[in-house]
Amino acid sequence: MKKSTYIILIILFFLALAAVGTIFVLVEDIGGRAVEIPARGYLEVPLAGSVPEIAPPDALVSFLLGTRPLALHDLWENLRKAKVDGRIQAVVLRLGLLECDWAKANEMREAILDFRRSGKKVYALIDEAPDFDMEYFVATACDRIILQPLGWLGVNGIGGYVPFLKGSLDKLGIRAEFEHVEQYKTAYNMFTEKGFTPAHREEMQSLYADIFDQYVATAAKARGKTEAEFRALIDRGFFQGEEAKTAGLVDDCLYEDEVQSLLRRDGGTLLPVRFEDYTRIKPSSVGLESGASKIALIYAVGTIMTGESLPQIMGGSTVARWVRTARTDPSVRAIVLRIDSPGGSSVGSDVIWREVALAKKAKPVIVSMSDVAGSGGYWIAMPATKIVAEPQTLTGSIGVLAGKFSIDGLLTKLGVTTERLVFGEKADAFSPFRPFTDEERKLLKEELLWIYEQFLTRAAEGRGLTRDAVDAVGKGRIWTGRQAKDLKLVDEIGGLTMAIGLAKKEAGISADEEVRLDVWPRKRTLWQSLAGRPGLGLDLKSATGREKILETARMMKQTKIWAIMPFWVRPQ
Repeated sequence: MKKSTYIILIILFFLALAAVGTIFVLVEDIGGRAVEIPARGYLEVPLAGSVPEIAPPDALVSFLLGTRPLALHDLWENLRKAKVDGRIQAVVLRLGLLECDWAKANEMREAILDFRRSGKKVYALIDEAPDFDMEYFVATACDRIILQPLGWLGVNGIGGYVPFLKGSLDKLGIRAEFEHVEQYKTAYNMFTEKGFTPAHREEMQSLYADIFDQYVATAAKARGKTEAEFRALIDRGFFQGEEAKTAGLVDDCLYEDEVQSLLRRDGGTLLPVRFEDYTRIKPSSVGLESGASKIALIYAVGTIMTGESLPQIMGGSTVARWVRTARTDPSVRAIVLRIDSPGGSSVGSDVIWREVALAKKAKPVIVSMSDVAGSGGYWIAMPATKIVAEPQTLTGSIGVLAGKFSIDGLLTKLGVTTERLVFGEKADAFSPFRPFTDEERKLLKEELLWIYEQFLTRAAEGRGLTRDAVDAVGKGRIWTGRQAKDLKLVDEIGGLTMAIGLAKKEAGISADEEVRLDVWPRKRTLWQSLAGRPGLGLDLKSATGREKILETARMMKQTKIWAIMPFWVRPQ
């Protein structure tokens, strides 16, 4: 048998395996496996790893990824359901290292505390965690914190190192040539500096000092300690097993069988309920979202680009269309726009801004900010009726930047030569093969200043402030949500539950009414994805769908004016 024949057979074999797997998933997806909840159970929550705002709406994407990450929306909704579900007697959080920031952690705490108001208990289980401050912050919302007897618990503060790459680029002969407005707009400082500028250091110091102060105050109160006592424990840093219990950081050091005994002691015989299974329980089945009024909950997540959304990319056209649909739907009484974005394209941001401004004229629009709503992420929030942020939300960053990388020095080192051929004196202004001229830098700065003025004007109109008042807290600076409220950049401190409550109030809906939530992006089943129906999913079968992906890839290489925050805000 020829080698080519073997290759063809192997390919056909793997295609057949993929087809069989798809059929099994399709059968489950179409048939809808019934979820059986025991009469007395506890909800198991595997809270670790990446925590996106909302799970991929397209079942095909989840299938191709091979896993469904635990999303904050699902955690929020499942705890709301479990709070009123008589079958769920307790919640067990199996807490591991989280890949999110402090605002999401605070949202988790709020959801846990709200669940506990039912009188039911929440247990946080920790195996070992040498660097666990944000996760421990979440755990302090629980009734009991349980550590594995040999577990190592690190509660040692926050911070780290911010990398700067200019020295490496200099050695390579690459120059990062960027203009920005203004001094706190530090998204490209990692490429243009060898260390903190005074403004950059001031900004970072202020951000994380405030977050650290909030952490200490919250955790100390939850554990019955003074702030000074908790800071002393942080300075000690690491605790193993009984040391953590003696220090008052955990309540028990137990093995799994002992945890089960504790659950039986506190609540009788309880059976576990898988988080993924409970996610499939509809809120209406436990009495939630049973009212006549409807609120649109729109998730605006990811880096903002013009065009349509893709996984991890917020398309300006897509989100604008969702807002427009909610605005023109007479059954929708109010809109909650949930933002988790560092910004991106200023044009893409402005496309969404326009629709939010139009929607506000028709019905209340409440913005709920998650981990980050900065720069373009703040741009799309500005015209809202009210803005709600967590105390740790990274917000503001009112500023813009643009530029390029010049590699002519690198090419010289490599012996590569180029010849210039242009029709139009500035046709190659953004070419990587030469630096900007002084005139081009001046023109670029003027363009950025004009965009910045638009940013200031829109912020002033939306927030009811003067242009100069916005400029004073702008200049590209990032603030925590708590700081932003003092500066009138946000209205209230709270999470998604507060935002929905405000939406009800602004729309004249009774606080006691269980509103129906119309969540965008809409979920699409695997069958719908493979059938290629319109939506957020990637229609790989059509030439249009494939071209959209190529178009987005090309778009990300284009020269743009950016309203975006630093890629590395959080020290590592």
